Amino acid sequence: MQRFRFAIRDGAGRPYEQVRDHVATLIARGSLLPGDRLPPVRACAEQLDLAPNTVARAYRELEAEGWIVGRGRAGTFVADRLPSRPAAPDEALARAAAAYLKRAEQLGFDPAAAARALERSG
Repeated sequence: MQRFRFAIRDGAGRPYEQVRDHVATLIARGSLLPGDRLPPVRACAEQLDLAPNTVARAYRELEAEGWIVGRGRAGTFVADRLPSRPAAPDEALARAAAAYLKRAEQLGFDPAAAARALERSG
């Protein structure tokens, strides 16, 4: 999962806290979307050169806070809803809308077509 790559920095807090905070930030910013699958604990630990228990602790805390949902053998996924509303909801919604329009443009659609698709989906 390319969007999940980051490095653990010395002196920047405990490793599990860095993992927890980084994942929560990716979710809050919309880089990880509802239903996105997180890397398995072992794969994430290997990528970050951490003990699996360190990543498991971060995942447990994220789940307890409502950021992610564990689905047994199916894996760990971003929760359908954020645990709390963003501090600046209008700004967050504007960023989400801009990202949607940019993606629609990448796919070759104009803003009107993107708006029609949005209306049909809701």
